[in-house]
This record gives sequence, structure tokens and C-alpha cells, in this order.
Amino acid sequence: MKTRNPAALLAVWALTRTLLLLCVFKVVVVPGPDVTSDVSVIYQGWFEVLRTGTFPLDDVTWQYPPAAAVAILSPAVLPFLSYPSAFFLLAFLADAAVFLMLLYADRRGMARRGVWVWVAGLPLLGQTVYARYDVMVTAVAVAALLAAARHPKAAGVVAAVGALLKVWPALLLVGVRRGRATREAWGVAAMTAGGLALTFVVAMPGAFAFLTFQRDRGTEVESLGALVFHVARRFGWSGTVQLNYGSVEFLGPSVHLVSVLAQGLTVLAFGWLVLWRLRARAWGAGTPADAALTAVLLFTTTSRVISPQYMLWLVGLAAVCLLFHDSRMTLPVWLVLGATFVTFLEFPLWFSHVVASDTLGLTLLLVRNGLLVAATLSACRRLWRATVAGPRASTPVPAPPHAARSDLSEAAPSGR
Repeated sequence: MKTRNPAALLAVWALTRTLLLLCVFKVVVVPGPDVTSDVSVIYQGWFEVLRTGTFPLDDVTWQYPPAAAVAILSPAVLPFLSYPSAFFLLAFLADAAVFLMLLYADRRGMARRGVWVWVAGLPLLGQTVYARYDVMVTAVAVAALLAAARHPKAAGVVAAVGALLKVWPALLLVGVRRGRATREAWGVAAMTAGGLALTFVVAMPGAFAFLTFQRDRGTEVESLGALVFHVARRFGWSGTVQLNYGSVEFLGPSVHLVSVLAQGLTVLAFGWLVLWRLRARAWGAGTPADAALTAVLLFTTTSRVISPQYMLWLVGLAAVCLLFHDSRMTLPVWLVLGATFVTFLEFPLWFSHVVASDTLGLTLLLVRNGLLVAATLSACRRLWRATVAGPRASTPVPAPPHAARSDLSEAAPSGR
């Protein structure tokens, strides 16, 4: 990994991505549910509606911000292919874009281990990688984080685009260095998001109808809160498991209470991030990436829905973290990679066992969610120790060797 020759990286990336393509094109068949049906049925159905100039106003499974329409409509740029084939190819190209961005950063003197996290970590999730538009969102997120250290305005623009694709990239700016960088990144992000949102509202009816489509959601069977009901089913709990709002959820007694508690945990997570932001006094080159991974871990782990594709986000952010030599996220990254592989085992490989709440399904969820909780707690502790309990604010934090001179003047954080 020390050599700058990327031949090994290229070889592993090419082999693993070929295998992923063979899986989504069903040359290689993986046991379990057909994960590509979301593309051929749900995404293609939305495509037919969106191309008429309106959002799916009567489809409660449409739960995405307005810019998601761009991702769903993107296969139109390849009209000579079927919708699923075009989508898989574009997902592959988004994966390739992330690889090239990370490889370019590595050639500028950053750590190669970050590139390996993406190359070897992404295939651990299996064919779900190319069967969801999340890989496209992750590419946008990686671009925003890589820009954050030297170009806060550009990072703000890209993060805003990502937030309108799937909300969570709004968290990428939580760790931007205080002072001018924060004002530039947050200000430009707000203006970009506002301008794009207004454009969608004017151009297409129903741009924000998705906000009312999740009022009666249950608790998704793979989430942390779902463990309560997996265990309760063994003691006669009378609820049901069924497809609801596009995912397999628990519905029945006490589900609403557990969902509210999960939302309460999310509020507490947000409160911790605000407290960290107020107390942080030392910023390193990798702090924005470390903070972004921590924030997304907090909101993923406490969510009442943990879909398999969420692991895509975490792998992308983990890869960016380990590009930086001063990152404190090594242990959380390893835990995320472990959780990613266990996620593939529980979906799609043995998803029937998860739905049945049998011993194998419960064990897989306990391990996967346990790894996510451990990664979250470890990330919070390490971020706090590095920025709050670590060096004093008066201690300059060295900028990366490729940083512009203007960045060096902001090494010691000032006021917000």
C-alpha cells in the first residue's frame, strides 16, 4: 500500500466491479430477494411519471427530495439501452467516479488506505450497490468532502446538491472549520439549496409532496428499534410484518412508541452534534471528514429505517476519512466495513430469516446493529477527544501539504 503504483488498486477494482455487474445483470445469481426489482419496477415506474413533468403525487413510496428526480431520469441519456441496463451502467460510472476522485487525492500526497476502503469495502454490500441510486448520491458526497479543506464554497454548493438528492449530505458541512470557511460553505449551501428547491417547485408540481408520505410508517425490520419486536415475537407479540411505504416493517402494538423513541434518539444525536460544534477548539485537515462520518453514523444508527443501501454512504465517507493521515476514524471504519459485510448476509442472502425473526435472522441483526452502535460510539469519542479534549485552540493545526496559502491562515480556529 505504500507504493504509488495503482496497479493493484485498478486490478481489484476492475475484478470486483465486474462481479457486481454480472450480479445485477443476473449472469451470476445471488440467493435471496431480487434486489434489481427496485430498478425495473419502482424506479422505472417513477421514471414514466417524472418524464411527464410532475412528481409521483399519489405514490407514498416516493420519499425523496426533488433532485432525486434527476437520478431517476438519468437513464434517459442512454436511450439505446433498456431502463435497468442504463441505470446499472450509470451506477457503475458513479462508482468509477468515486474511485478516480480518491485515487487523484492519493496522488496528491494523501493516504492510500482511503482508496482501498472504497475499492475493497464497497463490494462487501453485494449487488445492492448498483441497484440503488445511493451510489450516485455518495459520489456527490465524496466530491463535497474532498473540496471542503481547500474550497469551502465549492463544498457548500456540492453538499446542497447532495442534500436535494437524499437529505443526508446536508450533514457533510457540520465539521467545516470555524470562521470564514464556515460562513462561506454554509452560506453558499443555503443559497444553492434554496435556489434549486424554488426551481423545482416552479417547474414540477409536487416537489415536496414526499414530506407528507411517511406519517404512518412503522419500524423497519432491519433497524435498531426493530430488535425489540424480533425478540417480542418469540413471546407472543401480536403485530405483523408487511411491506409498508416501500420497505418491510413491523406494524402493531407499541410500534408507534418505539418509532417515537427512535426519533427522540435522533434529536439527542443532533443535540450532541450541536454541543460538539460549540465546544470544538482544534481542527485538523481530516476533521471535516471525521465529523461527517460521525454525524451520518449517528443519524443512521438512530433511524427507524436502516436500509442496506445506507451502508453505501458510510463506506464512501469512511474512504474519505482514511485519506487523511490525521484521521482518528480507523477503528470506526473497520467496524463500518464489518457491518457492511454482515448487511449483505442479512440482505439479500438470508433476508427470509430476518423477516421470520428466527435465530439466524436475529443473530445477524444483533451483530450488524451492534457493529453500527460500536462504530457510532467510537467515532463520537474519538472526534470529541481530537477536537474538544485535545489540543487547545491556540495551538495551530497544520494544513495538508497541498493546501493553498489562504488555508494556512485559518489553521487556528476563530469565532463561528
